[in-house]
Amino acid sequence: MGAYRYVAVDQRGKEHKGILEGDTPRQIRQYLRERSLLPVRVTEVESRSPAQFRRLSLVRRVSALDLALLTRQLATLVRAGLPLEEALLAVSEQSERPRIKGILLGVRAKVLEGHTLASGLEGFPNAFPHVYRATVAAGEQAGKLDSVLERLADYTESRHSLRQKVSHALIYPTVLTGLALAIVVLMLVYVVPKVVGVFETTGQTLPILTRMLIWLSTFLQDWWWLVLGGIAAVAVAVNRLLSREDNRRRYHRWLLALPVFGRVSRGINTARFTRTLSILTSSGVPVLEALRIGGSVVTNLPMRDAVEEATVRVREGGAIGRALALSRLFPPMSIHLISSGEASGELDAMLERAAGHQENEMDSLLGTMLSVLEPALIIFMGLIVLAIVLAILLPIFQMNQLIA
Repeated sequence: MGAYRYVAVDQRGKEHKGILEGDTPRQIRQYLRERSLLPVRVTEVESRSPAQFRRLSLVRRVSALDLALLTRQLATLVRAGLPLEEALLAVSEQSERPRIKGILLGVRAKVLEGHTLASGLEGFPNAFPHVYRATVAAGEQAGKLDSVLERLADYTESRHSLRQKVSHALIYPTVLTGLALAIVVLMLVYVVPKVVGVFETTGQTLPILTRMLIWLSTFLQDWWWLVLGGIAAVAVAVNRLLSREDNRRRYHRWLLALPVFGRVSRGINTARFTRTLSILTSSGVPVLEALRIGGSVVTNLPMRDAVEEATVRVREGGAIGRALALSRLFPPMSIHLISSGEASGELDAMLERAAGHQENEMDSLLGTMLSVLEPALIIFMGLIVLAIVLAILLPIFQMNQLIA
């Protein structure tokens, strides 16, 4: 039995879409005709190739929150003793999103054919990341699928929480900066010319600040398209430069050298790596495979290279903590916790503690940065407004002195 996505029309010409389970597309078409629906298209849910998923990645991805929710529901049902295919059906019926429902029914169809859950998940690589599929495969081999699914739900929720903390920390400064720049541009384009234009008719020598303001206002009015084109050209050039791996690696290395942003990048990537490594090793994934998969979630290229080099040293018999410490890119506290876990035989617990420590440190650092950035932006924009006001008032002061 498989899952099929259909498009059909009724007698009034209204289009209907949905997902049905059946043995063949012919059976689905017959089922639709019995309900007075004319089938237009019937396609198997899992029939899409990975290349097709990549081309449709913008609309085919499943959010981390949805993934965590369906994983939590599936873990609860499996732990309660429900057969896997029934658990997948129940979770799909609970979902209000057609995309997720179709994925779960597609995975269920694979399970009903005798495949493992991990094999069914491989048909949807954009919905289930590699680390997710590898962990599920290890849990099935060890006979601990329910506990592994619960760990995966915790892992996905923590990843989503960390991503939200970073994005929320950037929302306010971004909105504040955008609004302030918009107000300043409107003042320069519409307000300043009307006010300052009066002083040009007096014939007096204007202060340099006022002349600069007039020049900037005139430039924006006459060459605004050039400014927008320049910004777009710079954005395209930067995007093309960073599309090359060697340029992106140099940029990431430069980012790590920055005082504050380097610490944030190092902390976020370390938390992501240790959290991933913890869930993999605790689920029974071999250490070398766990290091390889854990390195793939690190977005900073020099740190990813350091993980790959550490994997080679571990394969040769070295310790994980010592191999990672040689790069000098990971925080000393995380290295110390990993080394302690290896020495005590509690690597899983120490990796989880290292991830928690880094996440807490990032919370504190992002909170401090935000508390400093907000007043700094307000002061900076206030100085710009002050400069505009002074540029308008200085000629008035000059005229008053001439009259006196």
